[in-house]
Amino acid sequence: MRRLLRFGDPDIWRVYATTFALGVAYGIAISLIAVFLDERGLDKRSIGSLAAFFASGIVAFSLPAGALIRRFGAKPTLVFCLVGYALAVGVFPFLDGFAAMAAARLFDGAFSVGIWVSCETILLARAEPDRKARVMSLYAIALAVGYIAGPIVAHRFVAVAPLSLGFVVAGALSALTAVYAAARLDGRIAAHASSEDTSGANKTPLTAVFWKIKTSCFATFAYGYFQASVVLFLPLFLIHDKGLEKQQTIVIPAFFAAGMLLFASVAAKLGDRLGHLAVMRALACVGLLTVVGFTVIDAYWLMCVAVFVAGATLATISPVSLALQGVVSAPEDLSRATGLYNACYACGMLMGPPISSLIFERVSGAAMLHHLAALWAAFVAFTIAAYRDDPAALRRRLAFNR
Repeated sequence: MRRLLRFGDPDIWRVYATTFALGVAYGIAISLIAVFLDERGLDKRSIGSLAAFFASGIVAFSLPAGALIRRFGAKPTLVFCLVGYALAVGVFPFLDGFAAMAAARLFDGAFSVGIWVSCETILLARAEPDRKARVMSLYAIALAVGYIAGPIVAHRFVAVAPLSLGFVVAGALSALTAVYAAARLDGRIAAHASSEDTSGANKTPLTAVFWKIKTSCFATFAYGYFQASVVLFLPLFLIHDKGLEKQQTIVIPAFFAAGMLLFASVAAKLGDRLGHLAVMRALACVGLLTVVGFTVIDAYWLMCVAVFVAGATLATISPVSLALQGVVSAPEDLSRATGLYNACYACGMLMGPPISSLIFERVSGAAMLHHLAALWAAFVAFTIAAYRDDPAALRRRLAFNR
């Protein structure tokens, strides 16, 4: 563990601190928003539509965020987006009318993806080639721990304060994080990003950047599709098809998060050592079998185990896929590659819920889970066809031919 945490660049740890604080702010806002909107009298369809505006903001700003980083640098873009997110989430509870709230959620998504792209560009640019997956796994863990801490914080002060105050606290925390990033992050980040060619003369075509990272993009699309679908519909499947009580379903997400937190570093270490694409393929195979098996499990404790395994496999694909992207992308293409990556994640978030809900309503909850497993099976097939996308696979093939 000590070796895993031994990164020479202090900016990596500063990005982790920024990510954790932002995760707490996210956790506070996310844990309150559904209850807050319900108290404001919005129906379920309107609440779902606001979530779609958030995802649309991610899609719309993913590529412009990369362009901003190329033009102004990762650090200024990160600070700007942290301040923007602070404003968007801080004013949200004081807005009247659906249109105003939808605009706030759109900007919420846009500034969020700007933060993600900035942090991921910094980490991938500074991480050593043989430690990229481990660096990105700790990034995912820092964000996840923040997500867990946020609701705990929200639960404490909401007991003695109005819900609207929670959003103000989340905004204030993001603003303080912006101050920290501005003061502590190394200025060389901005210098590095600004040194990239912005004239377009030597810029790699966007299609070529996408083709290099297509397996990572497929992985994050599948995860966004899967995550957005199961968050909304797995509790309904457990209640209506498995006969669980609502209180039992509340605990289920904790097992998913625990699986990811405990095994993200293990998956990352294996990815750096054995090849990122091979590890992603193995994780997807185990994960899709777990999803299929979930439909035939009836014992509650087995359901918890299955969700834990799904978190330990499917959720840990994300940092490994980011590492693969960092390995195959040229340094000057990292910001645009990360923007494309996050755009694919958001597209999965947008497409998953409506398709999953249609299958759930027209066929069954089991069919909905089966179609999610089929998506991961398609990803596995794609990684086999595109094995050349991983430099480690090519090195192993050359060594075998010798």
